[in-house]
Amino acid sequence: MSVRKGHRGDKFGERALLPSPILQGGGSINSQEETAKAFIDTKMDVKMKLAILWAALVFCYAYTDIISFFQPGTLEELLTGELAGIEMTQGLLFGMSILMSVSILMIVLSVLLKARVNRLVNIIVGVFHGCVLVATLLVPGDVWAYYTYFMIVEAVLIGLIVWHAWKWPEQQATTEKKGA
Repeated sequence: MSVRKGHRGDKFGERALLPSPILQGGGSINSQEETAKAFIDTKMDVKMKLAILWAALVFCYAYTDIISFFQPGTLEELLTGELAGIEMTQGLLFGMSILMSVSILMIVLSVLLKARVNRLVNIIVGVFHGCVLVATLLVPGDVWAYYTYFMIVEAVLIGLIVWHAWKWPEQQATTEKKGA
């Protein structure tokens, strides 16, 4: 690195040795100053956290089912109207549709509902989905590794939904005095 002699106007009245701005790609001495950049870590609203967690949960539900179609024998068994000894009736499929639509609607409701109702609904629906997840362990048949993996991810997501809703930040309500 080459250096050049400084100017007489430095604060000590002496000549200083400064790095050459030309060799370092800058056109002036000011370009030699390095500025540290830091990423801004913005605080995310609880509503957005919940909506994102619900969206991730819906994707896990969908991909668990999609991947299940590749499990040998599943499609053939479904074509008979049964899966793991459970008959696929209109009532069962309608119930499954309601279960999935609730989790899909929770993405939207988590953003639109007022905080007090939002918190309560997320806790109730989250706990309900946790119970459904536990109930799926009772379904007969082999549990493959992919299914176990998705169940663990789903359990973590459901736990985070309930936890974030439970820990929803509160603020003191202020009231104005009338007639003052």
